[in-house]
Amino acid sequence: MDRALKVFTPAVVLLLLGAAVSLYAGLQIGGAADPRTVADPGAIVRYLLPASRTAVNLSLSVMLGALLIAVWALATDKNEYGRVMDLAAGAAAVLTVSSGTALIATYLDVSLQPFSASQAFGAGLGQFVSELELGRLWIELVALAAVTTVLCFAVRSRRLTLLPLVTAVLCLLPLAAQGHAAGASGHSLAVNAMFLHIGGAAVWIGGLVTIVYLALFSTPERFAVLVRRYSFLALLASIAVFCSGVLSGMLRVGDLSNLFATGYGQLLVLKTVAMIVLLGFGAWHRIRLIPRLAVAKPRGAGAKHPGAAKQPREAKIPAGEVKQTAIYRTRLFLWFVVSEIAVMGIASGLAGALGRTETPVTIQPARELGTTITPAEWLTGDPLPPELTPDRIFTQWKFDLLWILIAVFGIAIYYYGVIKLRRRGDKWGIGRTISWTAGMLVLFWVTNGYLNAYEAYLFSSHMLGHMFLTMLIPMLLVLGAPVTLLLRAAEKRRDGSWGPREWVVWALDTPWAKLVSNPIFAAIMFSGSLWIFYFTPILRWAMEEHIGHQWMIVHFLLSGYLFALTLIGIDPVPNRFSYPLRLVLLLATMAAHAFFGVTIMSGEGLLAADWFGAMGREWGDPPLQDQQNGGGIAWGIGEIPTLLLTLIVSVQWARADDKEQRRRDRAADRTGDAELRAYNEMLQQRAERQQTRR
Repeated sequence: MDRALKVFTPAVVLLLLGAAVSLYAGLQIGGAADPRTVADPGAIVRYLLPASRTAVNLSLSVMLGALLIAVWALATDKNEYGRVMDLAAGAAAVLTVSSGTALIATYLDVSLQPFSASQAFGAGLGQFVSELELGRLWIELVALAAVTTVLCFAVRSRRLTLLPLVTAVLCLLPLAAQGHAAGASGHSLAVNAMFLHIGGAAVWIGGLVTIVYLALFSTPERFAVLVRRYSFLALLASIAVFCSGVLSGMLRVGDLSNLFATGYGQLLVLKTVAMIVLLGFGAWHRIRLIPRLAVAKPRGAGAKHPGAAKQPREAKIPAGEVKQTAIYRTRLFLWFVVSEIAVMGIASGLAGALGRTETPVTIQPARELGTTITPAEWLTGDPLPPELTPDRIFTQWKFDLLWILIAVFGIAIYYYGVIKLRRRGDKWGIGRTISWTAGMLVLFWVTNGYLNAYEAYLFSSHMLGHMFLTMLIPMLLVLGAPVTLLLRAAEKRRDGSWGPREWVVWALDTPWAKLVSNPIFAAIMFSGSLWIFYFTPILRWAMEEHIGHQWMIVHFLLSGYLFALTLIGIDPVPNRFSYPLRLVLLLATMAAHAFFGVTIMSGEGLLAADWFGAMGREWGDPPLQDQQNGGGIAWGIGEIPTLLLTLIVSVQWARADDKEQRRRDRAADRTGDAELRAYNEMLQQRAERQQTRR
């Protein structure tokens, strides 16, 4: 432990020192430390605000990384779990204090008032957090951090660890929303990119700090297992950080010439260099160092299982030297990690400086641009797209990085599971793979193509996207049987920890899973939520607010997925009707769905009239006619997936009957038709008794 402590202490010191030095240098390069010509808050605020924000980012990283490692890699009956939860609790406490400090520093920066304990200062601060969006976002972060702190100290149960993990993830939302002004052009894209950037960096940095911390009380063999489990998370996080960083930089830099001509661009170049170095560290770890952790075998060790994964070629090591070799390799890996953490600190400090540096592209809400904006820009923040023509169905795009990565990761992880099965000699139907791939590709197109570009302006485009999200995409994904693939491909943990397989098995047996997988509940949620969504203010909220829009997509996908799962699902579920009842349920639900479409199509009142009716577009059908077209889509086009579902249920029913008949034939062959002979004997005895009575 003493040797490990000699590694952990330098790691923490270098992380903080690298962040502090790069933050100070970044403020000088970007000009954020220079006094303002107008409305200067003073030197203390100019340095306190970016310093506190950097502390927020680092403490959030350690908190989220520690909680994720606790859920993903650790066993609750081991000492390591309690230690990591204590680390998360300490980081959450630091986050609470640092976010509170950042809140006050932000208020001082905005109000230009000196800090004091006066009633006037408190009243102004209260008004700031209650009336201004920036203040509300900061107070939300403080509250979430405080709740997470309490939960981290209180929770020591495996399942309850999900609670602080959820609140820790929610802490990302206020920070992501602060990175781009609401109502500004590209707000949705920028917020999602910032969410992925902050979240990915938190998992990457915080997870690595937690891994080094675990070295204090882990054997080399156990440490190697934990590193491999973290490595998968780090791979996904690094991809998210790189992609979101590039996108965020493009939004704020604009022209490439601004990379070297402005302070913001120069800082961005330095941060990019740090990112490339970190990616190099990650590649070196995965290719060279991690495969060699604790894999040395003494001479004469048992043969490997034929299906086991290949290990790096090792020299034959005498049994007495195995332990020393494992310790040496672990120590070498840790010192490489310390260097990586130092670079992470530099990148974090540069990120803090970037947050206070003026961007070459002005990010300003459309409503503050004056009278030159159009009604569409006033409502959405983005200019009205060109008239929707047939060619723009394929050429108009509005990208959303969050759903791009969801689609890409969904396909990649699914293929990884299929490859694992194939290497093991197990079969997996090509039809399932094609269905899953098609579902993810359609999801990518719906969330990034012309439907995403026009759904805020045309009710008909919105309704068409709704039909894809609730009917076609879930049907394709369900036929891919992702849960079955995971249960077959994921390895069963034997050290008391829970991996993806264990968490899914537990989730399938929870009362909540039994409720939502009930066919009647799924049908009610599928059809009933239509009326609640479209005939309440939820529709306007989903159109106007970024979080509402993302909630809408998730809700449509889940409601459609659960309904399709109860009808045609291959994956195991707690409740499932017989095939005749499935057809009855499908027809009843689709009748309600058709009635909804007819209601929209024949309606004379405009839904969300202050939104769809106020766009000021001069092309396309009038808003009411466009809404009625959307009702026709719900009624007409929405019935096509219904026919497909009916066909699939019928085919599955026929196949199930064939399987049952073959099972009975095999049983008859084994028993020599004993069941049939017994039945015939029963009939003969009954006939003889009737003859005797006569």
